[in-house]
Amino acid sequence: MQILETVRSAWGWTGIEPVDLIDENDFGNLIIKDVHGQYWRLCPEDCYCEVVAADQPAFEALAADSEFLVDWQMGALVDQATQRLGPLSAGRKFCLKIPAVLGGEYGGDNLGTISMEELIRFSGDIARQIADLPEGMPVKLSVAD
Repeated sequence: MQILETVRSAWGWTGIEPVDLIDENDFGNLIIKDVHGQYWRLCPEDCYCEVVAADQPAFEALAADSEFLVDWQMGALVDQATQRLGPLSAGRKFCLKIPAVLGGEYGGDNLGTISMEELIRFSGDIARQIADLPEGMPVKLSVAD
């Protein structure tokens, strides 16, 4: 599956070894099962990819947790993005133009759409670059063609 190869390439530095895409939402968040049976959440808007459940029973418990489900579904933000940008076309996801981890707003003019592949690569690159920075450290983004 192409998405898993993109995750491996862009986020492999975190230790993830993806084998199965379990779920995805309209903002490109992914739940991925790895070779060890752990479940990871890739969250592009916050630039993280981390283990959220150690095994299937732990994942089933997480998936039944109402607080997790509200966060996962991102209902209000999906509604706002749909109203501003229209429905998603095939292969595209909503996104924050400036990730929240870099101070981007959850909504308004910071909403956009992007291909799933680009979103995974972009967020993985940003996350890798800021991984070792102290909390609150100012950053300067340079964009190259």
